[in-house]
Amino acid sequence: MSHIVRAALVQATWTGDTESMIAKHEEHAREAARQGAKVIGFQEVFNAPYFCQVQEPEHYRWAEPVPDGPTVRRMQDLARETGMVIVVPVFEIEDAGFYYNTAAVIDADGTYLGKYRKHHIPQVRGFWEKYYFRPGNLGWPVFDTAVGRVGVYICYDRHFPEGWRQLGLNGAHLVYNPSATHRGLSSHLWQLEQPAAAVANLYYVAAINRVGQEEYGDNDFYGTSYFVDPRGQFVGEVASDKQEELLVRDLDFRLIDDVRQTWAFYRDRRPDAYEGLMKP
Repeated sequence: MSHIVRAALVQATWTGDTESMIAKHEEHAREAARQGAKVIGFQEVFNAPYFCQVQEPEHYRWAEPVPDGPTVRRMQDLARETGMVIVVPVFEIEDAGFYYNTAAVIDADGTYLGKYRKHHIPQVRGFWEKYYFRPGNLGWPVFDTAVGRVGVYICYDRHFPEGWRQLGLNGAHLVYNPSATHRGLSSHLWQLEQPAAAVANLYYVAAINRVGQEEYGDNDFYGTSYFVDPRGQFVGEVASDKQEELLVRDLDFRLIDDVRQTWAFYRDRRPDAYEGLMKP
């Protein structure tokens, strides 16, 4: 396995329908593969609009099973075609009344490795997610992929340091954070929280945000997606705040060992002293 991992992410505008949205992401993935990328991640519920700006039962139609739904199966074919690991965020239905905000992780040979379900579910104006999603119940899995150990943390999760730390303790080298966040609410936090998490936990983070406005609300998704290294430094330029964009960046995984030796945060943890963190 190479120490240098060429990784990609996509921030996209909503096309108006699922078929064209998926097709657009397939083309971005093929372009990333042409540029030599070996792993790619998409934005939160990438094959749908961000329907959580409203609370309407019609939007349950976007949900599908994972891994046996049409989108994940199609992404498995895409992974086999491109030879890339793919992180696929979708609206999951497990059973009647059991819905989750989920990301499937597919290996470079098309193998479905597993899924992460978003733990922290917001319920504020423009982000009415509790109407649709149950809290995640699968822990913080880290997946052994063709490019290394990959984890996922979804959007609102990023405000909670505990999950970032658990992903690090579970061995993550790279964590994808697919999101849908708008300009007026959290833009001042966007370039603070994920770099801080990368430093605190000493791994790479791929922060992905939707871009543009959609028909179900006033949220102005501001893009500015990026990769950040374990020192908290951006890897290359940050993406546009207005335009759809594919980012492809080289991540040197040797930096993880170097930083963990220099900043011995895992060595100096005091789990014996953290009992109070478990209190409600």
